[in-house]
Amino acid sequence: MKLGKTGRSVRLGIIGLGGRGLSQMDLLLTMPDVEIVAVCDRYEDRIRQAQEHVQRERGSCPAGTADYREVNAREDIEAVVIMTSWTTHILIAVDAMKQGKIPAMEVGGASSIEECWQLVRTSEKTGIPVMLLENCCYGKEEMTLLNMIRQGVFGEIIHCRGGYMHDLREEIGNGDLDRHYRQENFIHRNGELYPTHELGPIAKYINLNHGNRMLSLVSMASKAVGAGAWMKEHRPDSPLCKTAFNEGDVVTTMIKCANGETIVLTHDCTLPRPYSRGGYVQGLKGVWEEDNRGIYLEGRTKQEGEGEHRFESDAPYMEEYMHPLWREYEAFGLRGGHGGMDYLVLRAFIESIQNGRAFPIDVYDTASWMAVTCLSEQSVAMGSMPVPVPDFTDGRWIGREQRPGDIFSLDKVYSEAFR
Repeated sequence: MKLGKTGRSVRLGIIGLGGRGLSQMDLLLTMPDVEIVAVCDRYEDRIRQAQEHVQRERGSCPAGTADYREVNAREDIEAVVIMTSWTTHILIAVDAMKQGKIPAMEVGGASSIEECWQLVRTSEKTGIPVMLLENCCYGKEEMTLLNMIRQGVFGEIIHCRGGYMHDLREEIGNGDLDRHYRQENFIHRNGELYPTHELGPIAKYINLNHGNRMLSLVSMASKAVGAGAWMKEHRPDSPLCKTAFNEGDVVTTMIKCANGETIVLTHDCTLPRPYSRGGYVQGLKGVWEEDNRGIYLEGRTKQEGEGEHRFESDAPYMEEYMHPLWREYEAFGLRGGHGGMDYLVLRAFIESIQNGRAFPIDVYDTASWMAVTCLSEQSVAMGSMPVPVPDFTDGRWIGREQRPGDIFSLDKVYSEAFR
């Protein structure tokens, strides 16, 4: 199997055409084996814009509607890509499965444990798979680390950290003007609102839902002053200037796993800072951290003096252990946003459908990763009490089979798939 090899045509409906939805639709339009049959958004101008993009690229105009149920009910599509607001992803995906359509969802956190169970039970009842489009699982660094972990470079993994640390004050503050749903979430909620960028890759490192699972979590939120201060400075005449934002400026979540590993997640979006996902992997043989691009491997890292323990640059290791998918991808030519990982996660979705393979990020991953948001809210609301993480596999995590290997696998590194 080679990257860029096309298969049978996959006919899609695109639901949600904001900035993210439109850009991802445009990326899908670069794939000759993908057809965009219908587009949907609650705003008419976004529908027209999407139709114009498809018309320009493919010479035909897709159907447009403001009702996602009309897209899900169409007989001329087999899958839908859902890029709407966080709180509607699961609602639309459940409806899609009931209509016989395969849903792929953009990332975000769940509003309740009940909706996560609805997602799982609907998939199990209908036999229709679900994929979460967690692009960071296909990031160059994350896939290289996965390769290093599978080769035992760090030894047994003990602890991982990650974060979504991104100065989004302008996006949040102007959400009412730009029709962006993030603002409403920051006003009304308080917890780990965006967990999957950091949790997704970690979950694959330590085999969550395949011989391991999350047991419990504890969340703590700081005071919430960053968004309000930005509003007072930049939009002093807005009615929202007097609105209290509930979301803590820094939310820290600690997770305990069945096999003993611990995970720390950080959500930090309303204070001035450079972007970081704060990656950190610590094992029995060494440690890697993203922010200083440092690595220390016992018995391998060169030290300046006897008894000294210092990080060295991770650059040589990132080259040595680069995941074979990324070696092939760089030769193929990077494309799409976020350094190219958007293209990879979309191809994983499309090619899994074409080949009848299970998705590399399946419904159990989707439900458990998204559940961290509402569980975090519960913990914060209860004074940072521990809360249990449901087992959405109903105990099958102990012996679940891994999906058949291909170039997009996130369980193992199947080097033979690239030959």
